[in-house]
Amino acid sequence: MKEKFVGGFLVFLGACSFGVLSSIVKTAYKDGYTLGEVTGVQCFLGMIMLWLTHFLVKSLNKSNTDFTTKRQLTKKWKACAVGIFPGLVGICYYQCVQLVPASIAIILLMQYLWISIIIDFVIFKNKPTNIQILTVITIIFGSCLAAGIFNEDIKLNLTGCLFGFLAALMYSLFITTSSNIGNDLPKLEKSALMITGACIVTFLIFPPMFFFKFDISDKLYQLGFLLALFGTVLPPFLFAVGMPKIGISLSAILSAAELPVAVTCSYLYLKELVFFNQWMGVVIILLAIALSNLKHLKNNR
Repeated sequence: MKEKFVGGFLVFLGACSFGVLSSIVKTAYKDGYTLGEVTGVQCFLGMIMLWLTHFLVKSLNKSNTDFTTKRQLTKKWKACAVGIFPGLVGICYYQCVQLVPASIAIILLMQYLWISIIIDFVIFKNKPTNIQILTVITIIFGSCLAAGIFNEDIKLNLTGCLFGFLAALMYSLFITTSSNIGNDLPKLEKSALMITGACIVTFLIFPPMFFFKFDISDKLYQLGFLLALFGTVLPPFLFAVGMPKIGISLSAILSAAELPVAVTCSYLYLKELVFFNQWMGVVIILLAIALSNLKHLKNNR
């Protein structure tokens, strides 16, 4: 029982870490930093932190012998290629955050929940269950409320919404590919390889010009460190440790904490207006996620 509590707490913390990202990004934009600088410094610092952690753990594990075969090298390249999707998620999501309120940006990103079901059906021919279909309808309805499309006081930027949906699509593709590629690689190494791929695609789109004005005291690196820590390093580690202890169903419920945390941070820290019907939309989305997993949770018990 204690092990499950610890596992659930770790998954919850990982979700909360993701939830604070949009507020940090908004702060970076207010300080005059660009999309390319924000995404680039996060990927770069995250890559450095993950590789350092990987090699540190590897050195402590003295019994570990690494013989890299051609097959293993191919798996590593594939894991690195999967990083294209989280790289594009960061670019699209942070562009969305720049154009719409952070509380709405996270709602748009959460649409990956039903997009993933469609991808699973189209690619793997897994027909959605009645509960999944009901969950999709409920999430879409809750998202409309949470995004405030019925509020006359809220004017949505269509370009920002488009980038939000693109971020959700890329995140769905990332979930699909990462769950099927490189599963026999060490978790830290797989994470480091994927963020390396994300870093490469980010630098191809936004050349890292911030390298030429490097100053460790620059606030860009301070904010970048926070983004790398809460968005790149901590969540994968906490999920990798916590999820096996509690199972996928309960993990899905607890990881949804990202949504209320992001909305709450935007309300308290960024002072964004969040109306009552938007809070109700958030609650409806959370209930839909919880109810869709209760059957599996009951069966596991």
